[in-house]
Amino acid sequence: MTITQLNYVLAVAEYQNFTKAAEHSYVTQPTLSMQIQKLEEELAVKIFDRTKKPIELTEVGKKIVSQAKNIVNESNRISDIIDQEKGFVGGEYKIGIIPTIMPTLLPMFLKTFIEKYPKVELKIKELTTPEIIKQLNEGHIDAALAATPLEDENLIETPLYYEPFVGYIPENHRLNPEKTITIEDLDLQDILLLEDGHCFRDGVINLCNTRNNQQTKKFQLESGSFETLTKLADEGLGMTLLPYLHSKQMNCNKEPLRHFKDPKPAREVSLLYTKSKLKIQITIALKETIEAVIRGAIAFHDVKIISPKKH
Repeated sequence: MTITQLNYVLAVAEYQNFTKAAEHSYVTQPTLSMQIQKLEEELAVKIFDRTKKPIELTEVGKKIVSQAKNIVNESNRISDIIDQEKGFVGGEYKIGIIPTIMPTLLPMFLKTFIEKYPKVELKIKELTTPEIIKQLNEGHIDAALAATPLEDENLIETPLYYEPFVGYIPENHRLNPEKTITIEDLDLQDILLLEDGHCFRDGVINLCNTRNNQQTKKFQLESGSFETLTKLADEGLGMTLLPYLHSKQMNCNKEPLRHFKDPKPAREVSLLYTKSKLKIQITIALKETIEAVIRGAIAFHDVKIISPKKH
C-alpha cells in the first residue's frame, strides 16, 4: 500500500469516474486503474463497484476512503513539520473567497502578502459559501475567506473583522430624509437583493427577520452585482444594502449612503481552514497580513453580528 495508491482511490471516489480521476491526478487512466487494482488485490477486497454508473464505493470501500483521507493528510503534515522547523513559508496555497468579499478585500492585502512572502504560490478562487465548505472538507483548497459563523464542525473559523451593513437609499425613497437608519426601518419587500446563493443576501433576509422575501415583489431579480442593485435603486425600484468596504470604494455619489445606528448590523468575516491545520504557517502569515491592512479600514466595535446562514 502506498500514499500514491490512496490518492488515486480518493480521486476516483470524488469524481466517480476513472478517466476524470486520472486527468486530475496527472496520470494515464491505465496507470491509475492498475494501481487501484493492485491495492484491491493486496487488501483482498473490492473498493469500487464498477458495475454501477457512475462508479460507487462498496461498503468496505467507504471505510477505506474515510481512513485514506486521514492517512494522506497525516503524510502531508510531515512536509509541514519540516517547513515549520526550517521557518519556511512557501509552496502552493489555495484559497477560496466569497464574491462579496473578493473585490474589496483582495486588493487590500494581495500585493503586501506576495511581496512579504514571495515563495508562496497563491491560487485564488472565487467561490460561494457552500462551495467553500465542500472544497475545504475535500482538501481542494487550504483556506477561505467567508462570512461566519457557519458552524461546520470540521472547520476552524478565525474572525478577522466585523463589516457593517450600509443602506443605499436613493433620493425618492421614504428613508432618504433620515440621516441614520435602524433595523426596524427596513421592509424586505422594499429591498433589492443579490441572487440566491450569496450569503450576503441571506444575511439581509435574516436582518429583516422574515422568510417571505419574494411574495409581494413586483418583479424578480437575479443579480450577483451590487452595481446592478444600486442602479435599479436609482431608478426608483427600491433600496439595497451594501457591505461597508464596498460602500467605501464606490465611485458614484455617496449621498444615497446611510449608516445604521449603534449597534450596527454587521457580518463577521473570518479565515477558515480545517482542523488538520495543514500549511498552518502560511495560514498564520495570511491572517496577520489581512489583520494589519484591515485595522485602519474598519474600526467599528458596537456591532450586532448577523448570521449568513439561511433560517
